[in-house]
Amino acid sequence: MTDANINFIPADSALNWDEYFMLQAMMASFKSKDPATKVGAVFVDEKRHQITMGYNGFVAGIDETKLPWGKDKSVSLEYQKYGYVVHAEANAILHAPRSLAQSTAYVTLFPCHECAKLLASVKVKEVVYLQNKHEGTESHRISTKIFELTGIQTRRLVLDTKLIEKLNHHLLNTLSEA
Repeated sequence: MTDANINFIPADSALNWDEYFMLQAMMASFKSKDPATKVGAVFVDEKRHQITMGYNGFVAGIDETKLPWGKDKSVSLEYQKYGYVVHAEANAILHAPRSLAQSTAYVTLFPCHECAKLLASVKVKEVVYLQNKHEGTESHRISTKIFELTGIQTRRLVLDTKLIEKLNHHLLNTLSEA
């Protein structure tokens, strides 16, 4: 006699939802050509469906060879990347196919004050970020104030190194099977 339950095997995902979407944001950041800071963003609705994603880069379709990637502030803004780069959050918002109201933004870097204004304007409910290398700066303080005044929740996601090891193992196995 055959056991009817033979194929009912306990199974779990290796990732929780926060890890899943942050890894997507990290993948988006790989597309950035910025030699100093690669940033990715993914926006997700209440049902955990991805709405849009973006990464930091120059305006789409522009001749990038005519623009600087440097960030030396001893020269005017015209000769720095800051005059031309569109941030990951802004790119994602620009390319969103529908409303981002009540969505969660997963970003690899805590948003600057310009992006905080955009996130508040589209009514994002939460920002989950990976790192905050500009903490303590004026831009960070302004972002934090915007988020507080608009009720946007923020939280840092710390990825467990074991997750990175599992991902690395999974990728290497996938490549060796190809």
